[in-house]
Amino acid sequence: MNRIGNELNKLVNRSLDRHVRLAVTGLSRAGKTAFITSLVNQLLHVSTNPRLPLFSAVREGHLLGAKRVPQVDMHVPKFGYDEGMSALLESPPMWPDPTRDVSQTRLALRYKPQKGPMKLLQDTATLYLDIVDYPGEWLLDLPLLEMDYLSWSQQQAKLLKGKRSELAQSWLEVAEGFDPLAPADEALIERLSAVFTEYLYKCKAEGGLHWVQPGRFVLPGELAGAPVLQFFPFVWADKYSEVQLQQADEHSNFGMLKSRYKYYQQHVVKAFYREHFSKFDRQIILVDCLQPLNAGPESFNDMRQALDQLMQSFKYGRSSLLRRLFSPRIDKVLFAATKADHVTPEQHPNLVSLLQQIVNDAWQTASFEGIKMDCVSLSSIQATEPGFVSHQGQQVPALRGHTLSGQAQMLFPGEVPRRLPNDAYWQQYGFDFVNFRPLDIQSDEPLPHIRMDKALEYLLGDKLR
Repeated sequence: MNRIGNELNKLVNRSLDRHVRLAVTGLSRAGKTAFITSLVNQLLHVSTNPRLPLFSAVREGHLLGAKRVPQVDMHVPKFGYDEGMSALLESPPMWPDPTRDVSQTRLALRYKPQKGPMKLLQDTATLYLDIVDYPGEWLLDLPLLEMDYLSWSQQQAKLLKGKRSELAQSWLEVAEGFDPLAPADEALIERLSAVFTEYLYKCKAEGGLHWVQPGRFVLPGELAGAPVLQFFPFVWADKYSEVQLQQADEHSNFGMLKSRYKYYQQHVVKAFYREHFSKFDRQIILVDCLQPLNAGPESFNDMRQALDQLMQSFKYGRSSLLRRLFSPRIDKVLFAATKADHVTPEQHPNLVSLLQQIVNDAWQTASFEGIKMDCVSLSSIQATEPGFVSHQGQQVPALRGHTLSGQAQMLFPGEVPRRLPNDAYWQQYGFDFVNFRPLDIQSDEPLPHIRMDKALEYLLGDKLR
């Protein structure tokens, strides 16, 4: 009865447009936890100390207040807002720990309806906002649904060049001599899968690379240690005839790898899209453009490739895999270039322009499918203050803040390219992105930010009128 009541309540709220499910995603270190912590914090302060001039519901006085309420989806872990705020209120302040699984929080927003039947029926209304946090790496797996195990293995073999080839050497050496046609050896496959997973971690941590498949291997969540995450691509397929590999039965090493890959497709990738993605109404994708600029062309281009893979999740045409399997209903997507406070203010337009270049193809596709998209640069939780320094008799823009080690810094990190970097940029670039810790804050004040109000206006403004 409780379940039926919850479903009826959801239906009523949706019929009156009083329920929004906002999905927050991005590749690792893009700032998902900081964004959600700030979003919740800003909304909780709207009735006492708002700093949201670009959010029309606050500027015009329609949004009366917000409070945290118990989430309906009790099987989904709760987002750690309190833990995040505790870290930010430390002395010195620290960044919240990143989340590594799906998590969720719910807010009730009380507002004065300005139009439509709601205005005629009642003086105030409540919009329930479910904020769902999930790793962008999980979206990288959508293309796997259209590849069998052998096709995926051949694709992974082609990727083994440059940094990937160097980082994969330990895995390739350990796996040398692996016989795909031998009887299935579960212990051997588990051991080689562990080394393959270490290689994927190295791609992210040491190589500055973002496109890793399968995505759940580096952010397993509740699947850590499960056999479904114990397989690897057979990148030596060119040493065998396709007939040999296709005829390998389920009791062979190749058969076990193929079986686990198929199980991963059906029970991990499909399950995520069915249980979560197909139910979202709005989506924000956080993108850290600065770290890849620091790391160099291979890292930057790999980030672009990862985003291309991720954005396949927003191709909703009638013939698309998503439409056939899941019928998603997202109507607005916002791409946000994060850590805008880590470059000087006059570089913010360049940051937005660069992001628009990166997502251009997805933007065109989304527009054709009737999905609204926009780009913004923002800082969820401000870590620096802008200023100027004298250099050769001139005033030069600079940032003031403390590094993660506590050292005070006053610097100009460099210019963000307005367009996709060419070879000349990489040969001369002097971009020096520095990680800063958060600014000191008071517990009774909203978190300092840059353009969180613009993001809120785009994602929720039309729902609070």
